[in-house]
Amino acid sequence: MLSNITNSLTPIPLWQIQLKNITRLCKTKSIVAVNGKFPGPKVTAREGDNLQIKVVNHVSNNISIHWHGIRQLRSGWADGPSYVTQCPIQTGQSYVYNFTIIGQRGTLWWHAHIQWMRATVYGPLIILPKLYQHYPFPKPYKQVPIIFGEWFNADPQAVVQQALQTGAGPNASDAHTFNGLPGPLYNCSTKGNYHISSCCLKLETDLVLQRLNISIFFRHIQVGCCWGWI
Repeated sequence: MLSNITNSLTPIPLWQIQLKNITRLCKTKSIVAVNGKFPGPKVTAREGDNLQIKVVNHVSNNISIHWHGIRQLRSGWADGPSYVTQCPIQTGQSYVYNFTIIGQRGTLWWHAHIQWMRATVYGPLIILPKLYQHYPFPKPYKQVPIIFGEWFNADPQAVVQQALQTGAGPNASDAHTFNGLPGPLYNCSTKGNYHISSCCLKLETDLVLQRLNISIFFRHIQVGCCWGWI
């Protein structure tokens, strides 16, 4: 069921922007998150669907959400860049993003589009073919979004401010992450690895695997500020 797609009988999904305590690399800190999730909710839709999502801001920072890669045809006000296509959502305020997906399918992502809040406010945006239309490849047995990201022990906003004051580039992140979790190369992360359930017995070769006529399709999303490590 594509619960993020709205019609006359479906309530508009509600995204609560709130602080959430998260522990990574032996350190617990408060981050900005959507509905208490890090990464945030997965949005699944079909080509041609209309999406409406209500965002309510409960944190002290202004915020906006950008739907990365979506062609905003006659809906530029829903694109999300703060102070460009919209005023950011202020503390205690809300905004309903309303747009239609036209002529697109594939793997995209959404993220905060003000300062460096996208360091923790992000998630996958999956656009499936129209109903009863075929994939441009054999239909996958299973689809697994994998989000490449970065983790900062420091407040990402403080990292940006330091870079602006010194004129140098921002400090490197403390860890790279898959779906919000670091790998086993970091301290205190042996129990924080990301596991793909129910398909591990079929993983033997590369990203798209064909054994016994079964394919597993991995959707890769790179959300980090440093793209060179991919």
